Amino acid sequence: MVDALRTIGDHGVIGDLETAALVARDGTIDYLCWPALDSPSVFANLLDDEQGGAFTITPELAAPRHLQLYVPDTNVLVTRWIALDGSAEVVDLMPHPEARQRSGCDARSLIRKVTVTSGRVTFRARCAPRFDYARDTPEVAAVDGGVRFAGRLLAMRLYASAPLDAGDAAAEARFTLGKGETAWFVLGDDALPPPDAAAVDLQIDATAQAWRAWQARSTYTGRWREQVLRSALVLKLLTSARHGSIAAAATFSLPETEGGERNWDYRATWIRDASFTVYAFMRLGFIEEAEHFNRWVGQRVVACDGENPLRIMYALDGSVMDDECELPHLAGYADSRPVRIGNAAKAQRQLDIYGELLDSVYLSNKYGNAIPRVGWQHVCGIVEHVIGHWQSPDAGIWEMRSEPQHFLHSRVMCWVAIDRALRLAKKRSLPAPIVAWAEARDAIVDDVWTHFRHPEHGYFVQTRGGTELDASLLMMPLVRFVSSTDPVWLQTLDAIGEQLCDDGLVYRYRGRDGLEGEEGAFTTCTFWYAECLARAGRLADAHMVLAKGVAYANPLGLFAEEVDVRGLPLGNFPQALTHLAFISAAFYLDRQLDPSRRTLWQP
Repeated sequence: MVDALRTIGDHGVIGDLETAALVARDGTIDYLCWPALDSPSVFANLLDDEQGGAFTITPELAAPRHLQLYVPDTNVLVTRWIALDGSAEVVDLMPHPEARQRSGCDARSLIRKVTVTSGRVTFRARCAPRFDYARDTPEVAAVDGGVRFAGRLLAMRLYASAPLDAGDAAAEARFTLGKGETAWFVLGDDALPPPDAAAVDLQIDATAQAWRAWQARSTYTGRWREQVLRSALVLKLLTSARHGSIAAAATFSLPETEGGERNWDYRATWIRDASFTVYAFMRLGFIEEAEHFNRWVGQRVVACDGENPLRIMYALDGSVMDDECELPHLAGYADSRPVRIGNAAKAQRQLDIYGELLDSVYLSNKYGNAIPRVGWQHVCGIVEHVIGHWQSPDAGIWEMRSEPQHFLHSRVMCWVAIDRALRLAKKRSLPAPIVAWAEARDAIVDDVWTHFRHPEHGYFVQTRGGTELDASLLMMPLVRFVSSTDPVWLQTLDAIGEQLCDDGLVYRYRGRDGLEGEEGAFTTCTFWYAECLARAGRLADAHMVLAKGVAYANPLGLFAEEVDVRGLPLGNFPQALTHLAFISAAFYLDRQLDPSRRTLWQP
């Protein structure tokens, strides 16, 4: 087991819309990639507490209690140490782009401001970056006001109000503060100029104001508002201000099972997130973010052709995701090996992505700007590709590393692709072979109802001719392939509840998937399940499942990819897809519980 203070869930996340860092509840920054979210790591003690690199600030207090909270309505994190002999806190943030613009400093940085709130406290600080996934130990040299870390391909500077010692591969400081006194540290680009206390305070205040101003644009006033808006802040934090893409998670290689091999790199954008992202941002009133993401997706569509088809995932800048490779020198979180970067799933065929993509295009046209002619031509090309390939086996939504199969979810999303294109053509009076497309769409419906049902019980199943269930079937009523009250669907919903659910935990599937070991419950599926229950009119059950799902967030309201049987976080963190699914479920259930809250926005 890992240190109780360094579990996956015992972290907050901060960021500047270009990268993100994890701050443990003992005040240690043990995960950061720089300069971008998908760049090599600078701190990775979360994956190897011996050599990964970390930035620690430790008060000399007797058995302090550790607490974390966000400055309300922001991504500015406060970590507190509370003991009988004194108390203190550290404010952690990365200056928001608007704050940097306001201060006139373009260089990016990470700010840590320490304040003693009672007593007199002595601190030890140690900044020990390990560049290039801990393969490059930088040289440390004193500079005016701080130190410089120089590696082979990267250099960073650390400034502080406390005297810094440039030691062997680390910078260290020991200082004492009385009640109300402060100290600050600023780590950032090699071009970062030496700051002063006034500049640090300006960046902190301006960053908090920028986050509050963004959050205030939300139109959501329903139940679970605090959790919903925290999820929105997480999604914004994982969004690239430069590109508009959104990362699946902030981290790489955090395990789905402690000690197991299911350790993947999620610092990329999956096309299937398009529909969920558009749903979530539009439902909350963040239209600009939805449109920015769609422009990013649109650029990927324009760039693809017969020889270079649409990929399931891309690097955040829209380029090809790195090849998957292992880092054998890292021990892995909780000895979970191998530690992987890059993702081999980028080469898989996953037919569902076309449905999610065209669903997002349809939503954007329904509630935003009309699609241009060249964009519609690309949509037509995608539809023709789907018509020609929907009967092919693929790796499915869960990126199975076994032989391709005929997955029901992929079939349904191929139906979505054609259906949304048909709706769009009719809504905007766009030229299209309506009859041919409708025939293909209906053929998929016939195929699903004929070949994807349990031979004995009649409910829908994961694969053609199979008998296993899959939580991705929960998307069927959510995308309107089947009525949420259809008897066969209700039978399927009951079967999922009996076979894949365990006290509010929902597992993706129970069968083999080509990998060793098992995984935890998938947090996204819990919220899909809650929304399906609500759409079926089972509001009390949906309310309870959603309440249990919310409880699986960490104390800061952050969701990991999965949870174990005790409800403890597993997998990469925080996970965008789960926050997206939670927003969708909360939005729908709130409207059903209180119809007076219904707005003109109809999902």
